Amino acid sequence: MSTATLEPEPHDMRLIARLDRLRCTARRFPLSLIELGMRTAVGATFFRSGMLKLQSFDTTITLFRDEYRLPLLPPELAAYLGTAVELSAPVLLVLGVFARGGAAALLAMTLTIQFLVYPENWPEHLMWASILAYVLTRGAGALSIDRIVAFNLFGRA
Repeated sequence: MSTATLEPEPHDMRLIARLDRLRCTARRFPLSLIELGMRTAVGATFFRSGMLKLQSFDTTITLFRDEYRLPLLPPELAAYLGTAVELSAPVLLVLGVFARGGAAALLAMTLTIQFLVYPENWPEHLMWASILAYVLTRGAGALSIDRIVAFNLFGRA
């Protein structure tokens, strides 16, 4: 009994070659632009939230007291801390200045929101956390002030 080997048809080979070219072309897209886009998307989300809190701080305190109800922190303190983080950490993240610190602060906030406030919003929180964990572990990328500083201090990025 002999086994026949399946040879791909010529049209299958053309399709495979096209898919390979497409894959290779996609890999040439600059990772630095993807990193900047991720940082900007998450940063804008948190910054907008901070601006909303700032517009009506009395409402913000009410939200922290009645809806968010964080344990261990008085609502007023939680409102001030949350607003401060949402207005400062995104700037660090988007500019790429101490981006890992900004990412760590926003990741801690994301985890707090996920586990203590809105656990049903896990898909959105997972997206934010994934991007923030990427920045925390890999850095802000080539399009960042952190990269310029690292190059000037250490001679490498």
